[in-house]
Amino acid sequence: MPQASRKSEQKSHSEPEQEPEQEPEQEPEGDFAALIDFHPYRDRFEAYHRIPAEPRSRESILAELGAMAEEEDRMGNAGRVSGSIYHGGHDHYQFLTEAYGLFAHANVLQRDMYPSATKLEGEIVAMTASLLNGAAVAEHHPGEEVCGVVTFGGTESLINPMLVYRERGRVEKGIAAPEVIIPVTAHVALQKAAHMLDIEIIQAPVRDDWRADVDWMREHVTPNTIAIVGSAGNYPHGLIDPIEEISALALEHDLGFHVDGCMGGFILPWAERLGYPIPVFDFRLPGVTSISADTHKFGYALKGTSVLLYRNSTLRRYQYFSYPDWPGGIYMSPGLSGSRSGGVVAAAWAAMLSLGEQGYMEIAERIFETAATILTGIATIPELEVFGDPTFIIAFRGRGIDIYHVNDFLISKGWRLNALQLPPGLHFCVTRPNTADGVADAFLADLRDAVAYAKTPGLGPARSGALYGLGGSPEGNEALDLLFAAALDAMYDVVP
Repeated sequence: MPQASRKSEQKSHSEPEQEPEQEPEQEPEGDFAALIDFHPYRDRFEAYHRIPAEPRSRESILAELGAMAEEEDRMGNAGRVSGSIYHGGHDHYQFLTEAYGLFAHANVLQRDMYPSATKLEGEIVAMTASLLNGAAVAEHHPGEEVCGVVTFGGTESLINPMLVYRERGRVEKGIAAPEVIIPVTAHVALQKAAHMLDIEIIQAPVRDDWRADVDWMREHVTPNTIAIVGSAGNYPHGLIDPIEEISALALEHDLGFHVDGCMGGFILPWAERLGYPIPVFDFRLPGVTSISADTHKFGYALKGTSVLLYRNSTLRRYQYFSYPDWPGGIYMSPGLSGSRSGGVVAAAWAAMLSLGEQGYMEIAERIFETAATILTGIATIPELEVFGDPTFIIAFRGRGIDIYHVNDFLISKGWRLNALQLPPGLHFCVTRPNTADGVADAFLADLRDAVAYAKTPGLGPARSGALYGLGGSPEGNEALDLLFAAALDAMYDVVP
């Protein structure tokens, strides 16, 4: 069955909700224009279109960078940002920056010059494998041993396993037109991987509990299916898919099964140890063949590191690239990246050691307590409905109100939540800065006022949802593509 017709089978609650538009009469205080100003410093700092003829002093350069950094850190420091800023302690960042600085110039591809990379990356992989119960593999697959690589972000940790399963399918099964089944809520980087690797993505709908519909997945396995994906937890709603059920399905059909733990990999294990009812999602399940977990999220490392684990080294080797006949010398690399700075590797290693199990547990305990406070507060607001049964990401939508109007008001009060669509909603990914005293209570107070604002008669289209409604049709998606391309172009423009 072609992809388009499969998508049409998705359940109705996965479709966007249409809400009537009315003429605007009032709006909350504050400037919350939906469009981003990519050049807020145009009137304060010189814009460079060429290398300056004379060098600038280091002091002036650092002063300019410092001014921008101070302003841009304010919202995160206040604990009013969903996700993005995971640790928030500037003493922690300073320590990691010192570790980074020692290896910032080092290229981990050149192991003869920088053998420390072998120690650091190997230990990062080993510590992550231990956290995700890699030792259990020996029980259900004797002779196999979990291994992995350090990547430079969650996207790479999702593209690499798709490459592995494509190559495994080609070499071991002769599959020339590979398909991967993913939940509609799975991370969009998998779509990016499919685009790059010529894989067809089959999107499974979600059940009434907003988790992947495994029965639908089972019905859509074909001879071309190379892998299945589940999330722990997914980005939109923070929910853990039925990983145990998907594991059984993968075993039944000898499929690769990747668990996207980029969000939850470094926090859900601590929740389990704290006594929260977290379903098993890791290598304790015999069908799991790979897991990704981002150290730059709840691993509290600097941005740009992630860990990708495989159940055995045979799988990992499918992502390697080597080329012996290049005039520049024999070339080999473990994945998509070539030259890589050892700085972020050193910082990730330093973060894991400096926090230790005790540090991770203490932060996780506060995060889950704060998330529970927010969840309890939302439950008292009848105009809001929570998606599923979340733990550290609280996603919710409106009942009889436009949730984007709620978002408009929250933006005006200095909050930065993540807007969702299909259906419309918001989510609050609780991180360490959000656990500061008073933050959860302040959020709930502003959320109640935001709901009251959203009920105001005569409001027009929400500003934070200005693009909503353009998608879902060829014409609308084409218009969005043009807008997205213009926005991406703007990110690299210099002020005239």
